[in-house]
Amino acid sequence: MQFIEPELVNSVKKLSDDLLPVIEYHFGWKTIKGVAVPKDTGKRLRPALAVLSSEAVGGDPESAIPGAVAVEMIHNFSLIHDDIIDGDKERRHRPSAWTAFTIEDALIAGDALHTLAFQVLLEKDTPERVQAARRLVDATTTMISGQASDMTFDDLPTVSFEECLKMEAAKTGALLGYASSVGAVLSGANKDTCSSLEVFGYELGLAYQAVDDVLGIWGDPKVTGKPAGNDLRERKKSMPVSIVLSANSPESEKLLDIFNIAGDLNDEEVSHASSLIENAGGRKATLEEADKHLKRAIEFLNIADIRKETFCELEEIANFVVNRQS
Repeated sequence: MQFIEPELVNSVKKLSDDLLPVIEYHFGWKTIKGVAVPKDTGKRLRPALAVLSSEAVGGDPESAIPGAVAVEMIHNFSLIHDDIIDGDKERRHRPSAWTAFTIEDALIAGDALHTLAFQVLLEKDTPERVQAARRLVDATTTMISGQASDMTFDDLPTVSFEECLKMEAAKTGALLGYASSVGAVLSGANKDTCSSLEVFGYELGLAYQAVDDVLGIWGDPKVTGKPAGNDLRERKKSMPVSIVLSANSPESEKLLDIFNIAGDLNDEEVSHASSLIENAGGRKATLEEADKHLKRAIEFLNIADIRKETFCELEEIANFVVNRQS
């Protein structure tokens, strides 16, 4: 964060003054209406992976800065828009951007971050930067398609585990795959090494999302910054839910009955659904899925021709992703 945050701040300041209040608030850099924003700026996981992927191939960490900044902008553009889509009123222990300002303000702020990400990458049109920009286009397009699938799930009575996994691979895996390889791309590493690092990040993304889905139901609000059982309240067809719905068991029938209740689910209904999923093995199976993708990620990290020191750091991050509480 000490390495990337100043560059992120300076890049954002190039935007219109009308956009800055929302974006600076979202990033946790500014007060709003006289109230200090808690200094919780997120984990900056993606920039860390970008910098490490440059170091992994013996590159200068500074060469990764444009990719690190760009991927964090794309990630946060998606967070701002996702909060609107999901109706999430809180993020990182404070009101989300659309709640603190307006939906219109948040939408245009997200749009601005999306465009700025590519401007940052293409400030110089070196072959490496152009390739990094093309890869970011592909990753962002895949991420958006995953979000579209997630939204479509809201209108379906049931979703299979395979459908859920495909959606989450697109929504989360693609961007983490990009983050884990962009530093190597910008450092001019060979194609095979970049591909191995990308698949490492892709598998890590699936592990990350599986843990995220568990936290979305059973996470501690004091740690996650979101209400308990929030995903169930929104009837999200997340991995634990899809696992139970795919089982065609008595628990799946009862869970469907709860999801078919008209209006918002109350706390008792959320608690009941949570217990049904856990008793049916949805929580355990999702954590096992996270562990499976973690092992796959490490396998591809072993294949990559990278420095031993950086391997250990990337492995440490991968284990953090699966064992985190927020």
